[in-house]
Amino acid sequence: MIGTDETARQAAVDRLDLPSKRWDERLQRIAERAADIAGTPIGAISVVDRARQWMIAKRGAVADEVPRALSFCALAIHRPGEAMIVPDAAQDPRFATNPFVTGSPAVRFYVGIPLVDRAGYPLGALCVIDHAPRNQMPDLYELGALAREAERIVERPN
Repeated sequence: MIGTDETARQAAVDRLDLPSKRWDERLQRIAERAADIAGTPIGAISVVDRARQWMIAKRGAVADEVPRALSFCALAIHRPGEAMIVPDAAQDPRFATNPFVTGSPAVRFYVGIPLVDRAGYPLGALCVIDHAPRNQMPDLYELGALAREAERIVERPN
């Protein structure tokens, strides 16, 4: 990973106890609120491990897990502290041939805000997705506040 020790980042992900986080009601509410704020059919919270992206909360038709190589969120985590905005994935050379763009769920618009632990390691992302391209951005401040809330829940031991 760019600027991050991937071994240490993966160790941070391993400490999360993912099974206890999946489908947590609080995270589910955050994913739903993110979709509402953005006006998108999909809102999700993901964790990116060595080989996969795991959705631990979601609203909308999106797979529970995807290969890391196809994950938008796996690219978003390269820049902690910054939203990754993709107005039209079909026109973006990083994603134009991605099967999630050319097929189902037909990702066109994506915003991902990295979730970062207290040590600064990116764990995953809060994201919103639409099936149509967009030029108008959702409220990134509100989405960022939801991402910070999700970070506290994800990192907290159960």
